[in-house]
Amino acid sequence: MAPANLKYAATHEWVGLEGGKARFGLSEFAMKEIKDIVYLDLPPLGTAVKAGTPFGAVETVKAAFDLNAPVSGRIAAVNTSAVSAPETVSKDPCGAGWFVEVEMDAAVAGNEMSALMDAAAYGVFCAKGGHR
Repeated sequence: MAPANLKYAATHEWVGLEGGKARFGLSEFAMKEIKDIVYLDLPPLGTAVKAGTPFGAVETVKAAFDLNAPVSGRIAAVNTSAVSAPETVSKDPCGAGWFVEVEMDAAVAGNEMSALMDAAAYGVFCAKGGHR
């Protein structure tokens, strides 16, 4: 269920590393819980984000909630396709439905990444209800 190459936050955001950048998205577990996303609000390029704090928001037909940054850094890319077609996130949350890419803050990157769950730990977390 949870791709092994990603790390996961307790708030169900995933992070994948590629070429020194971190890509964020929302996990498949979260998508099964919230169903269809109808609106996606993401920050502009250059915005600083801090691990554990909101960087954007999603709306479903039933609720709206914040997206929290799993690691700190500066927004280097925004998935404008997902903003234009938020159903992409619902259909492919760990692929085409990614949110942003961040140039990580090198001073804290290692500590922040080690604080996240690997796929096995995240699977156990979700099996227990997905709440801390």
